Formats: sequence, structure tokens, C-alpha cells
Amino acid sequence: MIALLLGVALAGPQTAAPETREADNEAWITALARVHALSPEQIARVREIVAGSELLGRGNPAVTVRPLSREQCQEKLAAAGEDWTDPVGEAVCGRPYMAPLYDPKTQTPQQATSCIDRLEFPDIPCEYPVVWVRAREAQELCLAVGKRLCDAHEWEGACQGELGPPDYRWDLAEGQSAQSAFTRMRAAHNRAQTDRRWSYGDSFRTGVCAQDSTKSPTCTGGSWAGCGSNHYPAGSFPGCQSPLGVGDLNGNAAEHMNLPLSASQLASAGGPLGQTEMKGSWFIWDKYRAHEDWCRWRAPYWHGGAVMAEDSHRNYHLGFRCCADLPSVQESSP
Repeated sequence: MIALLLGVALAGPQTAAPETREADNEAWITALARVHALSPEQIARVREIVAGSELLGRGNPAVTVRPLSREQCQEKLAAAGEDWTDPVGEAVCGRPYMAPLYDPKTQTPQQATSCIDRLEFPDIPCEYPVVWVRAREAQELCLAVGKRLCDAHEWEGACQGELGPPDYRWDLAEGQSAQSAFTRMRAAHNRAQTDRRWSYGDSFRTGVCAQDSTKSPTCTGGSWAGCGSNHYPAGSFPGCQSPLGVGDLNGNAAEHMNLPLSASQLASAGGPLGQTEMKGSWFIWDKYRAHEDWCRWRAPYWHGGAVMAEDSHRNYHLGFRCCADLPSVQESSP
């Protein structure tokens, strides 16, 4: 089923990455264009962004070792009766593999005003996530495919299973430097959280998500030469899914998003973006939990800076997913 949806032949079992980064980039770009029905202009922009980076892709082929092949992912999903399609989500979002963002206690999916990718970019079941991407490049890639980078509260709502209003303490940012504002807002936000849950339940568990891979033995820092991007194919663990149907929020790749320091910096309001925020656990979490990772937890000012900075952070286990705004009822009415 998944192979038919992708319209591409999936390779047989393999644990090693393709021979070159360029060849692998061509493979996921081709799949992206086909599955998400990109226009020639859109795919040209994607190629331009990728060509502008010396590292962006799915990891260094020389050291990356995959814990699961695409074919094994396909077989696993078939056995579980999961193909990551959702007729309701597709009808609401108007795109494949997206989930409406809403609060089930008070809203229906049809009342959502935005959607989020169900899987990490390129948002295709059984494709490996794109990593070594700067926050700026993540936003540019999202825009290229008609979406945008997610705001932190949107990612958190997707994970928690209920989208709430923006809950940023912008009052704490007034008159502060970006780092000080980020730190003050983070501390207040994290203190306010009383319902700590993970995408799949109310306590951390091993064996549920794509987080039992292994860090390269040569990875003592974060170098391209030493660190393999040893991720699973996206969606390999159908049980790792939030109540809103969003997968891989825990495990696989950590993810870039936008943390606004003022209301004008909300991506969902169309403004200029704020600071980088990295969410979610990554591919070794069953073996080593490097930091907290519950849904609404906001990280310290690691590698902090503006999302759109030329030198915004990138590394071997850091990817992203996109969000998309929906027309309002007023805009869609005759």
C-alpha cells in the first residue's frame, strides 16, 4: 500500500546509507515532488535550497548506519494495518499526511485553523528524515512546499493532543536581550506545566518510538565526519503517535521550530520569525536520555539565535516538520 502511495519502488533491506549525499538528496527530492504533487517552481526552489548547503540531507553516507530499512518499515506498517493516510485530515488540510491542529474538548477537526505534518520532513512514510538542516533552511523548505515552520505551541499541542492558544510570556521579554527573554519565558512556561505527558501516553516508555538506534562510535562531538544520522524510516513505529495522529514527535529526529519573543514573531500570524527552539527526543533515547522531552517542555537556550540567521544551528540528529495555515471560515465563505 505504501509503495503504491509513494509511486516509487522501495529498496530492499539495507543498513548502509546511499553512496553519496547528492544521490540520496535526489532520491528524497524526487519522492517529495511526487507524493506531495509539487509544481515545477516548487521543486526548483527545493533544489536551490538543498544546493546551497554543503551538509543538508539525510546524513553522512560514510558513517550513517540505518537500524531499519525502508522495506522493513513497509512490512512493519502493513502488519500493523497502518499506512499513515487519514481521510479526515486530508480533507481538512487539503494535503496528504497532515493532521488538523485543534482542541478535541471544544472543537472538531473541521474547526482547525492550521495543520501539522504527521511525520518529519519530507513527511513521507518509510522515508528517512532530512537533517543537518539549519532553522533558516527548514523555514525556507517549508515555504517552498507551501507551508511554514511550526510555532512551539503548535508542536506542543500536536504532541499533547490538544492545541491551546499561544502561551508565551511575552511580558517577560520586554526590554530584554533575546537570550534573556528566551530564558525568562522558558522558566515561567516550564514551571506552569502540571500535565506532563508524551505523545503516546502519560509516562515515558522505551520500545514505543524510533529511539533504540545507536550513536556512531566515532561521534564524540557533533561532526559530519564522525556522526552518522542513524535514524529510522519515518513512521516506523505506528504506536508512537499522539492523540491528534501525529507521529515521531518523540524519537527519530529532534526538530526545529519557531519560538516567538513577541506576538509579531508568530509564524502562525505571518510575522517575521523569532528564536530557534528544538523539540522532541531523538534516535538513542531508549539507551540514553540526554535531557527532558515531555510534550510541552521547552529547552534551554542551546545554540540559540534567530531562526533566520545565516548560521542558525544544524547537526546530525536535528530535522524538522512543517505546519500550514487553513483559510478562515470568512475567507472560505462565498
